[in-house]
Formats: sequence, structure tokens, C-alpha cells
Amino acid sequence: MTTSEERMRILKMIEEKQITAEEGARLLEALRATGSDAAQREEVTKARWLRVRVTDRASGKLKVNVNIPVGLVDVGLKMGARFAPEMNGMDLSAIQTAIKGGMQGRIIEVDDEADNERVEVFVE
Repeated sequence: MTTSEERMRILKMIEEKQITAEEGARLLEALRATGSDAAQREEVTKARWLRVRVTDRASGKLKVNVNIPVGLVDVGLKMGARFAPEMNGMDLSAIQTAIKGGMQGRIIEVDDEADNERVEVFVE
């Protein structure tokens, strides 16, 4: 996906109120910064998106589906920690290591029995 398509995706997330304008501005700035680093671009070509999907365990109904460009994972993980305080105890470095190691597919699956939700993280 080209940088302009990634920018449009971020703007669409703002429009759909999935993220605030301030968070969108930080993502756009991070996207601009990663675009200038050749090593980062090479990493992005291996896996383009970090996808976080939350589903209801009983019905299988999708509750949340967020796609973040891999080049923006660090920013995205910080934003995720803000929206999901329960992530504070999670080892986020494992996600970063898996992505940098070129891993693709589902890298994390967590069942939240209290909220009857399943959280899955994919690299695509």
C-alpha cells in the first residue's frame, strides 16, 4: 500500500471517530517519519498491517476491527494502551519483536472471560 493510501486510511479513521484528530496527526507524523527511513520501508514490505480484532465470544459478532500500518506500531501500541488500560500488564515488546522478526498471521489471541470477548492481533 502506498503512503498516500495509508494517509487516507488514517484520515478515514478520524472521520469515523475511531481516533481523535490529535491521534491522527501523530500517526500522520509517524508515517512521514517512517517514510524517510529505508530500513523501515523494507520492514513494512514484509508485513503491512497490524490488525486488532475484538469479537463477542458467544455470538462471534465483530466488535472492533482496527488496522494499523506496521510502520506505526509503536505509536499504535501506545494508543492501544490508552484505550485498553488492561494492556498495561501485557508484554508489548513481544508484539514488536514478532513483527520485526518478520512473523505474519495471528501473533496473539486472548480470551477475556469477564467481558466475554476474544482479542486477536494479526500481522498481515
